[in-house]
Amino acid sequence: MSLQPNPTGAAGMPAPEKSAAARTDPQADQLPDFDLDGFTPYRLSVAAKATSDALARQYRARFGISIAEWRVLVHLSQSADVSVRDIERRVALEKYEISRAAKRLREAGLIDVAANNEDRRLVRMQLTGQGLQLMSELLPLAQAFQEMIDTRLGAALQGLEAGLDALLSDPL
Repeated sequence: MSLQPNPTGAAGMPAPEKSAAARTDPQADQLPDFDLDGFTPYRLSVAAKATSDALARQYRARFGISIAEWRVLVHLSQSADVSVRDIERRVALEKYEISRAAKRLREAGLIDVAANNEDRRLVRMQLTGQGLQLMSELLPLAQAFQEMIDTRLGAALQGLEAGLDALLSDPL
């Protein structure tokens, strides 16, 4: 999938036409004007999904892992010996998604899972030797993807990063 914007819509999507019902429904005229294609939360969501999916196609084809598995692996590569709760705080996944991904990764021999000595209800996870080897191949692919985005955004990257930092540091 190309991350090139679609000239027909601000969010990279074709601008929707009003349905026949909306054009003939007198109540539709009572609705306030709203520009979905200019609505920042919508645009962020569409851009994030398109970007994530473009990267996912690359690592899925090469390594056979899912988005959830990628997020668990990359988090473990940055923070050794963490819990599902730790990962849940850092990535945009629900606890059950992390647990399922961790189960598949453990079965594939990429991570070790052990009980937490301080709280037996929690588990601790870390990469195995095989997981470290996979990440040594996967992280350069992710870095190349980041460099492609940096190049595509050019001078706009700094402003985007500042805006994302503001949104992430003080969620609405």
